[in-house]
Amino acid sequence: MANVTATHVLDVQGLKCPMPIVKAKKEIDTLASGDVLKVVATDKGSVLDFQGWAKTNKAAELVEQETVSGDQGQALYVHYLRRV
Repeated sequence: MANVTATHVLDVQGLKCPMPIVKAKKEIDTLASGDVLKVVATDKGSVLDFQGWAKTNKAAELVEQETVSGDQGQALYVHYLRRV
């Protein structure tokens, strides 16, 4: 379980690359410095996508990632992004 407390949650389940990143960027742009966005995705590729995106993004940092089981037993990839 993540040790990060999210101030906002973005559900991008069912969306494929690049949409989780696109939606996360739009959401991050609305947050105040220090706010944490929890992004919940079903796309396994989002793990590496968010890692790569965070390296080049000046507005947010990737704080943590985890994989959890959803209600139907599917894998959910959870990303925590802090607004810089």
